Amino acid sequence: MPGTTTLLVLDAEPPPRLGRLTGRARIVHTDAASLAARLPDADVLLVWDLASHAVREAWPGRGPRPAWVHTASAGVDHLLCPELAASDTLVTNARGIFDQPVAEYVAALVLAMAKDLPRTVRAQEARAWRHRETLRVAGTRACVVGSGPIGRAVATTLRTLGITAAVVGRVPGPGVHGPDELDRLLSRADWVVAAAPLTEATEGMFDARRFGIMQPSARFINVGRGRLVVEEALVEALSKRWIAGAAVDVPEREPLHREDPLWEVPNLLVSPHMSGDTVGRHDALAAQFVRLYDRWEAGEPLPNVVDKKLGYVPGH
Repeated sequence: MPGTTTLLVLDAEPPPRLGRLTGRARIVHTDAASLAARLPDADVLLVWDLASHAVREAWPGRGPRPAWVHTASAGVDHLLCPELAASDTLVTNARGIFDQPVAEYVAALVLAMAKDLPRTVRAQEARAWRHRETLRVAGTRACVVGSGPIGRAVATTLRTLGITAAVVGRVPGPGVHGPDELDRLLSRADWVVAAAPLTEATEGMFDARRFGIMQPSARFINVGRGRLVVEEALVEALSKRWIAGAAVDVPEREPLHREDPLWEVPNLLVSPHMSGDTVGRHDALAAQFVRLYDRWEAGEPLPNVVDKKLGYVPGH
């Protein structure tokens, strides 16, 4: 019967445009405080608030749980908890929306660091004429850690700049190196890009040992998850000049407070988790969810299904 399905939306501003579902679902909006009380009545949960960990906190409660949870993000670590992972609930993500925007952002960071643009901006603000030589990126090497769509898009975009890009994933395959080759590739890379999902296997993978085997001229970029990196080790690597520079779009603590010491680390660019956030993304994310809802309502298999044990959508 039309409209009998209850779609619960964990809200954030701006809210998703779901006009195409009018009359097809009973849409209930909730915030983090009310989520636990409303979960038992929901058939579908749309996680629109990507900064919230409310799902992890509310899911273990009593009562029925939605048959399907969709998150308007690539990562799912903010919602997966043991109870959800063990349940029959289907989890999907926004795979495909952020690939090229993140790749373009990484390319921008590579060029900004190679061409010393931050110092140029500071010199202009000081009205100081400081001529310098900068680096060529063509002919350099990159190691992209993460073989999902984002990592592969990053590698493809870097290759257009003349960079030789190797991709490392959990499972080796065509064009993807396995984990056993990571250290060798890190030791030769001019650019190291972290674009892996956060799992038990990847948490803290960039530690003091890994930064220690990188070249002194290497630069590190994290557009994956903050906890991929042991932040104290990155700070030490930059402060002691084990590596030449870094850019972090996903710090361990979000948002960074004004007093956070990360702001003052030498040769570090910090951005507020914006690498995939382009104009029009909210409409694209809502349209993607509606397409998935069409398939779910018709009983058709859904794409972007997360393997809840792995913590991401498998497959190359």
